[in-house]
Formats: sequence, structure tokens, C-alpha cells
Amino acid sequence: MKWYNMKHEEVEHKTNASLSDGLTDKNVKKRISTYGLNKLKEAEKASALATFLAQFKDFMVLVLLAATLISGLIGEMLDAVTIMGIVFLNAILGFVQERKAEKSLDALKELSAPQMNVLRNREWVKVLSSEIVPGDYVKISAGDRVGADLRLISVSGLRIDEASLTGESVPTHKHEHAIEYTDVSLGDQENMAFMGTMVTQGSGTGIVVATGMKTEMGKIAHLLQGTTNVVTPLQRRLEQLGKTLIAVALLLTALVVGIGVIQGHDVQTMFISGVSLAVAAIPEGLPAIVTVALALGVQRMIKRRGIVRKLPAVETLGCASVICSDKTGTLTQNKMTVKELWTASEHVTVTGNGFETEGQFKEQELIVVPNKKPTVSRLLSYGVLCNNATLVEKEVREKRKKKTTLVLDGDPTEGALLLSALKAGYSQEGLQGQFNRIQEFPFDSGRKMMTVVVKDKQGQSYVITKGAPDVVLAHCERIQKGTLDDILTGTERKQVNAIVDSMASKALRTIAIAYRPLKVGETCKTTTEAESNLTLIGIQGMIDPPREEAKQAIQECREAGIKTIMITGDHKITAAAIAKELTILPEGGLVIDGKTLDTLSVEELENRVEDIYVYARVSPEHKLKIVQALQKRDHIVAMTGDGVNDAPAIKAANIGIAMGITGTDVAKEASELVLADDNFLTIKEAIKEGRNIYENIRKFIRYMLASNVGEILVMLFAMILGMPLPLVAIQILWINLVTDGLPAIALGMDQAEGDVMKRKPRKQNESVFARGLGWKIISRGIMIGVVTIAAFALTYNNNPEQLILAQTVAFLTLVMAQLIHVFDCRSEYSIYHRNLFENKYLVGAVFISVLLMIAVIYVPQLQPIFHTVPLGLQEWLLVMGMAAIPTVVLGGFQLFKKQDVRTAQ
Repeated sequence: MKWYNMKHEEVEHKTNASLSDGLTDKNVKKRISTYGLNKLKEAEKASALATFLAQFKDFMVLVLLAATLISGLIGEMLDAVTIMGIVFLNAILGFVQERKAEKSLDALKELSAPQMNVLRNREWVKVLSSEIVPGDYVKISAGDRVGADLRLISVSGLRIDEASLTGESVPTHKHEHAIEYTDVSLGDQENMAFMGTMVTQGSGTGIVVATGMKTEMGKIAHLLQGTTNVVTPLQRRLEQLGKTLIAVALLLTALVVGIGVIQGHDVQTMFISGVSLAVAAIPEGLPAIVTVALALGVQRMIKRRGIVRKLPAVETLGCASVICSDKTGTLTQNKMTVKELWTASEHVTVTGNGFETEGQFKEQELIVVPNKKPTVSRLLSYGVLCNNATLVEKEVREKRKKKTTLVLDGDPTEGALLLSALKAGYSQEGLQGQFNRIQEFPFDSGRKMMTVVVKDKQGQSYVITKGAPDVVLAHCERIQKGTLDDILTGTERKQVNAIVDSMASKALRTIAIAYRPLKVGETCKTTTEAESNLTLIGIQGMIDPPREEAKQAIQECREAGIKTIMITGDHKITAAAIAKELTILPEGGLVIDGKTLDTLSVEELENRVEDIYVYARVSPEHKLKIVQALQKRDHIVAMTGDGVNDAPAIKAANIGIAMGITGTDVAKEASELVLADDNFLTIKEAIKEGRNIYENIRKFIRYMLASNVGEILVMLFAMILGMPLPLVAIQILWINLVTDGLPAIALGMDQAEGDVMKRKPRKQNESVFARGLGWKIISRGIMIGVVTIAAFALTYNNNPEQLILAQTVAFLTLVMAQLIHVFDCRSEYSIYHRNLFENKYLVGAVFISVLLMIAVIYVPQLQPIFHTVPLGLQEWLLVMGMAAIPTVVLGGFQLFKKQDVRTAQ
């Protein structure tokens, strides 16, 4: 249908929409069953079976399968069947890991899905774009991603970026009138808004006329289909590392096999052992465990209200050295409340907190009746008329009781203006009944003002402007005094500035409100025409109390070597007062405002940026400059934002952070991390989790490589010393399954170490083997190999005729040494530094691994398969004594060494 040709009434009729009530839940369900969910079709994902079969495509698994085939052909059927069983167990483990990671990422997509503001059951609510149906009546405003095709019903300065659909680089100016021409191209359908496009300015309402694949975007959806796996920089580096380790492992394995054959060992036995050793030694699980660690970490972040949109951000979070945070809602409670009113005639204080509608107006302790004070009355009522927020009554359950409370839909500052008026008896509905809004010039960060034109019942029109006092004052020529308007003198301008400074010193945010009556027939086509020759009514001073938890989070960030910078549009004095209360601003720390920032080049700012802790009266465009200056000082910058104009800075930052509650879709699209609760504490928790994820990956690498080094050295030492084989092929494969399986995954679920937020941020290009990890891997690997071969040698020399007994001892010693070592890997320091039972997943994994080992040693049916015999108390004492040496002895040495360092300090 050509919706752009139709008038509003026809569109409403054809879609069965209701502009007064919206659709009911019953209507929505019926339409979803008819039209389907509002989603574009995606390329089909691999089935569970395909994912499982993919586990057998790995090069080393194919080699192992070939070895299994050879074992079967030469009559070693028991070995062949057992090896095949282990291959299947490994495949199942890999399959479970992949599916878990995939589900985590799918859940992440759902959490970060865009929402739309829609009229349902006579109430404006936010719903997922996927649940929008034809006939829905929706609101769109600056920063929103349009979630379906709309026929616009009303607009106010609406501009939409349609580059994703039409290729037009300049945002399109929209209107609501029917277009008479036919065959109008998409770019010229100025009364339509299309799915996937971005609102850059203004606001509007519209009726949904197409969803899903029926939208214009859906018609070209094939261009968007196909999923790409996100590979993080760390995964790429570890993939390269894995290739290097494969080469080293194959070389050492070939060396073991070669020496064995030269010394007279059976070629067939050495071949099977060599293949098994290569499979066990090669870290084929490295990429998978990284994906799992990232996925598990992302899930933990979601529980802490941080939604990671892009996996590489998880790694970068651990490197963050500076957090540039917006003030309102992030560092403060987002419960803006008006505390003071000033006009040329009165200076009034207002009582009440948060969304309480009860409050009194007092002047010098005397109660004031606002509607008997003309300037106060106009200040309050005009604050409501020049406003796009709404206060909605909602029922909430508190302590098993239902209570009605007011919920803000819109900007907190505008919400404060509504509440201050409500306390005086001026409701939004009542004022809207007396005045009709006929024009709006939306707020933008450049002008720092919002202006509306309203008309009263007598036909008189007024311009009403609200904004930053210094900006509004510059547009004022007169000031209201009682019922009269007077010329605004230079002295009075100084008085207004003094009042603003006084309020700011009390940490109050100030909003000035001005007006101008229009002459009959006078119109305002531009902001310049509207916002000139204004009359100042007065100023409202409001406070947004700091979050208590933010203070603690800022302190923890400071201990972690992370600097917190506050960015706000508030007055310089207000910003400084709040920053001191939050402990952001130290003695000697600088506060600069937007005007000063404008005079500095990026290079000049770079020279001063280390000393600046607060940026006041800044616009979103300034944020990009701040990011660039900090990055030139080699900082890893986290930048928060919520508006359309914040997007460039969010995108340029190393970690872009968008607000989940107040943030626009544009800001969210540009970000790596979305705060579901808009709380600074969540940023700190996300950084902590990011550090922990990286540390858990290091733990896994440390554990796995030390174990692999130990396994190769056991065989190499035996060959060099001319001993019999200490391990048979099936035992090597079993070790790989038992020790590299469940315990390794459990390490990826480990809790953060106690001092993880007391360490300095790591460098972004830091090697994964930094901070002594390489030495720990080699030293522990050598020790594990030495104690295993020593246990084998002692048992074999005492009982040369019982080779299987010695092999069983070596088998168990190697496994137990690795299972003890896994607890050592939990700490950067030693096994004694952390509670052994803290990670219940790890305790459970080790317990299961020990039970499996006991089974293959003591269950008669398994003994011939794994070439084991039961062990007595003497052998167990030898095994446990030897297995404990690498971790207990070296760990103890490290512990004393650390204590010596502390004493020296």
C-alpha cells in the first residue's frame, strides 16, 4: 500500500489503530499470530547435530581416529574401542561448551535489543521492537532507532538519518501531511519513518504500517543475513599461540618416539603412544575455553546489570585506566528534586524529596501560596508547559502490599519541574487543557535550550524557553517583577549570576525559564526568531543526591589505579561541590568548563588532562576531545553517554558505555557496554569482572600448559634414561580427559582474587605470559615430570617384574600432581593464598576426576582396558608424597619469598 498518499484517518482505519487508547493485549496477541514477530529473518544456525559432528573435524582428532583405525587393524580392539570412547567424551565436552557459549551470546542479543515507546491499553509503555505489531501507535524521539515502518501522525522538528536504507548522508526532515504524488521514492517519503533508521533530532508519533520482512528494510534483508562469529584480540593471539605450541608439541613428541625406537621399543607401541602424547600435549581446547570463559563472564556481568554488546570489550575492561562518567543518574540517584525558586520578587525554598508530591513553599520560614505570587506561579506553570516528560501513576508491590507511586517517563530535570509544579497544584493535564502547544524547538546540546510556542484559550500565543541560566540570560532583555515586566539592567544580570553561583555552591543544578508574548499573527520559523527579546521569569534550583554506593566504587577504582573523571552540563561550582562530596576531586585537582575547553587544542588539553578531574558545562561534542587527549597519554578510556551526540565519543573510547534506562538507541548502538541500571557501581563491577575473566584465562593456560609440559617430559625423561614406557597410550588419553576437562572449565568459573581491584591496570599489549607466568608453567611442568618419573623409577626398581604396577603409580602420580596443581593456579601467589574450597565447581570437578581415577585402578573390568593394577597403602603414600611436591613445596617457597618482600618493604 502507498501509505504516504493516505490521510491520518484513512491510515488509522486501514490498520484498525486507536490514537486514543492504543491496542489491547488481546489485539496484540492476535496480530502477532497473524503477522509474526517484528524480526528480520536470519541465516539458519548450525543444528545441534552439526555442532557435535564439527567436534570431529579437528586435525588432532582426525589423527587420533586414524590411530584408532590402525589399532583395530592390528588386533588391538580393546585399545581401539577405548580410544574411540575417549574421543566421543571429548567431543561431548566440546559440544556442551560451544552450545553454552552460543546460548549466552543469544541471551545477550535479547538483552540489548532495541525498544519502542508504544500506546497499549491507554498507557504509554516501552516494549521490545520485536513485539511491535501493525496498528500500534508509537512515539519516537531523538536517539531512537525506528523499530518498524511508520506513517507519521505528528512531528516536532523531526529529522531521521536514513543512510542505512537510502544512502542519503543528510538526515531527512519529516512532516505528517499526506503526499499527493504517486511512485515517490523512499528518500522522498517524508511522512514515513522506516525500520532500522535513526532519529537524530526532534520527536514524533506514528502508526505502525509494516513489521518484520514486510518492512522496506525486510525487502533487502538478504543483504543483512548471515552471522559472523566475533573473535576477540585475545582469542586471535591465543590461536597463534596454539599453533606455536602444536609445532613444539609435535617436535617433542617426534623426539620421544624417535629415541624410543632407537632404544629398541616396539615401533607400533611407540607410534600409538606418540599419537596419544601429541593429542594430550596439544592445547586444542584453548580457543574453546577462552570462549567459555568470556561467555560465563558475560553472564555474571548481566547479573550485575552490565550488558556487554561486543566481546572484545570484556578484555579491554581489565585494561581501563580512566573512567569518564556522566554525573546525572550514574554518579547520582537520578531523583532530581527542586529545592529553591528565585524570581526578582521572591526567593523560595521547596520541601519534599524524590517523587513525593507533598511539599511546602517557604520564604524566610513563612509558608508561601504559589498561586498568589504571579512570578512564582508563572515560573512553575511554564516549567510544565516547556516540558516533554510525564509522570505516570503505577502500582508497585512493597512488602507484599500494593501502593501507587509516580514513575517518571523522560528527562529527570524535566521531571523535577513537573513535581515542583504539582506540589503547588499545577498538574500537567490541567495546564495542557488551558494551553495548546503549537510549535516546539527541541533541546540540543549546542543551544542548551528548549523552546515551545503555546496558545491559551483566549488565543494569545507565548514563546516559553528553558535552559542553562547563563545561556537563557543572554537571550533576555527584560525581567518579570510581580505582574509587570521591566528592563533587565546590568546590575540585575549580576544579581542573577550571583544567585546561580549561590545555588551552585549548594550543589544545586539551575534551570532558567523565560517567555515572550507574541503579537497577533506573529510566527517563529527559526530558533533565532523564537529565542530573542525574552523576559526572564526566574530560576529553579534542583538537586540530585549522590549515590552512596558510587563513593565506595570510586574509592575502589582509585585503589585499582583507575582515575574517575566527572563530566556534566552543570555549573562549574555545582560540579565541583558534587565532585568533592563523591571524593572525585582531590586537593589541587582542576575543574574546567566548556568555554575553557573550546580554547584548548587537543595537544594543549593533552598537556593538562592528567590534572583535570571535572569537566563542567560541557556539550557532548567536547567528550570526543577529552577521549582523544587521554588516549594520547596512553590511557585506556571508558566513556559514558546517553544522547545522540554522545555517540562519536562513545565510539572513539576504548570502552564505550551507554545508559540502559536513559540512553538512546544511537548511544547503545555505538557502545560496547550498556548499564541496565545507569549506575557507576556497575561500571566498577564490569571492570572487576573483566579483570577476573582475563585472570581466569591465564589460570587455564597456566594449568593446561604446565600439565602438558609434565606429560611430555615424563615420556622424554624415560626415553633418555633408557627406561620402559612409564605410560601407555590409553593412560595418556585418559589423563587428557580427566585433568584437562572438568577442572579446566571450573577454573574459568573462578571468583576474583581478593586483590584484583588493588592491582594497576594491565597494559593492553601485555603478553599472556607476563608477570612470571611463563616461569611458573615451565618450573611446575618440569617438577610434575620429575616427580612422576621418580615415582615410576622407585616402584619399578623395587619390583622390576611388575611393570604394570610402576605404570599405575606413574599414571596416578601424574594425575594427582596435576589435580593438586590446579588449586595452585587459582592464585598469582601460591596455593596457600586462597581458600581451597572457595570455588565449589573446582572442588566438585577434582572430586569427580579422583573418583574416575579410582575407578580405572580398582574396578576389575576397567583394569585391563587402562593397564592398571590395584595399589596398596605404600604406593598411595608414595603417589601423594610425590604429587604434592611441585605445588606444596614450590608454593611454600613462594609464600615465604612473598613474606620476605613484604618485610623488606
